Amino acid sequence: AKTSAALARYDQAGGLYISLLTDPTTGGVAASFSMLGDVILAEPGALIGFTGPRVIQQTIKIELPEGFQRSEFLLEHGFIDMIVARKDLRGEISRLIDYCGK
Repeated sequence: AKTSAALARYDQAGGLYISLLTDPTTGGVAASFSMLGDVILAEPGALIGFTGPRVIQQTIKIELPEGFQRSEFLLEHGFIDMIVARKDLRGEISRLIDYCGK
């Protein structure tokens, strides 16, 4: 809650929050501030989710699509903005900062 509140203040002050989801991004981080970014980047093939697929399937009793917690699926469904290989992160983040004028 403290991190999310700090991010809200940062946003109100005009800050740019670029969130980077690495493999794995799970648990409370995935359920909270990692998904609050103005721009959300993820590594290729990154596992992203609150809990594992078996627990989710047992809880909601629905068969889930293959790879539903991988960055590619999340990009296709609008949950993240870009997939960027680790070796390309510096240039891509620099481009985003320049583009956003921050």
